[in-house]
Amino acid sequence: MLFLVGALLVLGVVLGAVAHVPVPVSVIGGCAIALWLMLFAARERLSRHRGGRSREGLR
Repeated sequence: MLFLVGALLVLGVVLGAVAHVPVPVSVIGGCAIALWLMLFAARERLSRHRGGRSREGLR
């Protein structure tokens, strides 16, 4: 429950900040985050296909 309250608090702060910046800045920021997430996902997928160590193997 505490995690949910914290997540909603952070969401409110982020949405409040986005409401005060111009739309192009919000769009650029959103695109930058989306690009970072796509690169992270691609890197993780490639590391698993190459036979790299996964987190399960480190336990």
